[in-house]
Amino acid sequence: MTKIAVITDSSAYIPQELIDQYSIHIIPLTVLWGPEKLLDGVDITAAEFIQRLVEDPVHPTTTQPNPDDFLRVYKQLAEEYDAIVVPLISTELSGTVNSAEMAAKDFDRMPVRVIDSRSTSMGLGFVALAAARAAAQGKPLEEVEEAARSVVSKVRILFVVDTLEYLHKGGRIGGASRLLGTMLSLKPLLHMNEGRVDALEKVRTKVKAINRMLDLSDQYADNKPVRVAVVHSGIPEDAEKLKARVAERFSCVELFITEISPAIAVHTGPRTLGLAVCPDEVGGSAH
Repeated sequence: MTKIAVITDSSAYIPQELIDQYSIHIIPLTVLWGPEKLLDGVDITAAEFIQRLVEDPVHPTTTQPNPDDFLRVYKQLAEEYDAIVVPLISTELSGTVNSAEMAAKDFDRMPVRVIDSRSTSMGLGFVALAAARAAAQGKPLEEVEEAARSVVSKVRILFVVDTLEYLHKGGRIGGASRLLGTMLSLKPLLHMNEGRVDALEKVRTKVKAINRMLDLSDQYADNKPVRVAVVHSGIPEDAEKLKARVAERFSCVELFITEISPAIAVHTGPRTLGLAVCPDEVGGSAH
C-alpha cells in the first residue's frame, strides 16, 4: 500500500485534533514583528497574536517559509512515506507555493505534488483534509492529489471584517480596495475569489453582514450535506453563536470552530468572523 504524507502551511489553522488524527504535517509561516521573527502557531498562538495586535503600535508583517524549510521536511518524510501531497495558501497571497516547488525540484527521493489551494484559512484546510482522508484510506497518489484538487474549486469562504484597515496595511486588500473610501460606515462582506480577497457586498452593519454571509452560505450548501468551519479572530463567543445557527440551518457532516492563524489575522485584523463551506461529495470520507 502506498503511504502518502500530506503537508500544509500554518495559515490553514486546522483544529489540532484533526491534524493529529490524519498526521498532517504543518510548515509555519513567519510573523515579523519589528526585530522579532515568530513562527505562526509555534512561537505565538492566535489568541496571543490578536491581543498583541490590538495593543502594539508596531504593525507586523508576514513572510513565507523558504525552500530549505520544505526540503528539510521532505527529507524527514522520505524515511517513512512513498509520496507527498502539499496543498498550500493561494499564490495570490503568499510565495509559499513557490518555495515548496523550488524544494521539490531539489528532491528526487519520491514524488511531491504541490497544490495551490487558491484559498487560505479553512478554505485551504478543507483541501488539505480531503487529501489526508484519501491518504488515510490508502488511496494511490493520483487519487489523493485529485481529492485535494476537487475541493479547490468547490470550497467557499466568506468573511466579515471589523475594518478594512488591516487588509490595507498588509497590501492584501485585492478587489476590496474599492471599498476603502467608505470603510468607516460599512461592514463589507468579503470572500476568496480567484485566490484573492475580494469584496462581495457592502452591508451597513456587522449584524446584517453576518446574516447575509449565513444566507449566501446556506444557498451554496443547497440543502446538501456539507462540511463547515466557523473561523474567527478573537471572538469565540460570536463564533459559538454562528456555529449554533449553522447547525440549525445546514445539513452538516462536519462542523467546527477554528481561529484565524496569526499569518492571516495580520491582514484581517481582530473581530473577524467567517465561514468555510465544503460540499461533502468532495470533502473526503471522515471515516
